[in-house]
Amino acid sequence: MRILFYAQGGNPEPWLADLHQALPRAKIRLWQEGDHESADYAVVWKPPAEVLQDRAGLKAIFNLGAGCDALLQLGEALPPVPIVRLDDAGMALQMAEYVTYAVLRYFRRFDQFELQAQRGEWRFMKPYSKNDFTVGILGLGVLGQRVAQCLAHFNFPLVGWSRTPKDLPGITCYTGADGFDACLRASKVLVCVLPLTPQTTGILNRDSLGRLAQGSYLINVARGAHVNEGDLLELVQLGHIAGATLDVFAHEPLPPEHPFWREPNITITPHVSALTLRAASVRQIAKKIHALEEGQPVAGVIDRQKGY
Repeated sequence: MRILFYAQGGNPEPWLADLHQALPRAKIRLWQEGDHESADYAVVWKPPAEVLQDRAGLKAIFNLGAGCDALLQLGEALPPVPIVRLDDAGMALQMAEYVTYAVLRYFRRFDQFELQAQRGEWRFMKPYSKNDFTVGILGLGVLGQRVAQCLAHFNFPLVGWSRTPKDLPGITCYTGADGFDACLRASKVLVCVLPLTPQTTGILNRDSLGRLAQGSYLINVARGAHVNEGDLLELVQLGHIAGATLDVFAHEPLPPEHPFWREPNITITPHVSALTLRAASVRQIAKKIHALEEGQPVAGVIDRQKGY
């Protein structure tokens, strides 16, 4: 069995070592420019087209993450074989932790207390009521559902929106254009965990964010391209949106001159809400390769038409 590995950024050696240990009979190689040799499987993250284009013998492509938008952007350069994403590999819990922290930080007004502390102020602020603090979750897949479970523990009212209808305990679920509008208008905090597709690119813009109630809050842990950054900044500066916690951006790293850095009501983190855990990911990939070799179906195969 021949496995080709490529991951943009970072050190590939620990990945190669773990893959060798999990699949000791496989011949695993790191892609180098000019490598056109055949491979049975490719394990990749944000590869250039040359890694996969016209790759002979390929049976499946494994994406080192839950979001496959960067891979699908290769278009016709992608071989017509299954693309398999990571189901979870520890990312859902990390994302739920991040979102829960961001929701609680805004709900308990810690963001405002932090600003007061910087100014040396000691001032009481009336707490928010949970009855008026519905959290809306855009995207109700594995990640969105794990986020909802954590927030439900703190008794937040929950609504959610997804492309396909869902029936989930403790969440008022919406779908379709009318459902999207209803989800926005019900939300005091809006959390984006949507997959990035042509239909969801720019989905959070002046129109949609303007439908949130005055003083609402945005948390984006999905992709930067979901948000029109100029529209969000203007709505924050106007006070319609109270603030935002953003982990992803249209251009990463976020340029030093970007106005988000200078907006005190926008909290920035460097794409760390859910990191790919190497050991769990390798175990999952190895298990799925064994299943495919035995002709068995595997979970996490991407629908190229839907984009996830």
